[in-house]
Amino acid sequence: MILSDIKKYLMQHKRATLGDLAIHFETEPEAMQGMLDQWIRKGKVTSYKVQAGCCSKSCAKCGGESNMEIYEWTA
Repeated sequence: MILSDIKKYLMQHKRATLGDLAIHFETEPEAMQGMLDQWIRKGKVTSYKVQAGCCSKSCAKCGGESNMEIYEWTA
């Protein structure tokens, strides 16, 4: 996978989570994060942190809140 593949994916899908990108490109999220950071430094990708509520306030896994980062092609 090369950076242009990520560019094409984000241009086509507009937005994606780190998990979505890692699954699509069959790579570890940490490796995907490094590639996204290159696009962010170039000003081509913007990341947004979104706080999403859990299905249950008594959830032991997330404590009722979870953070998600969404990446968007901006160029």
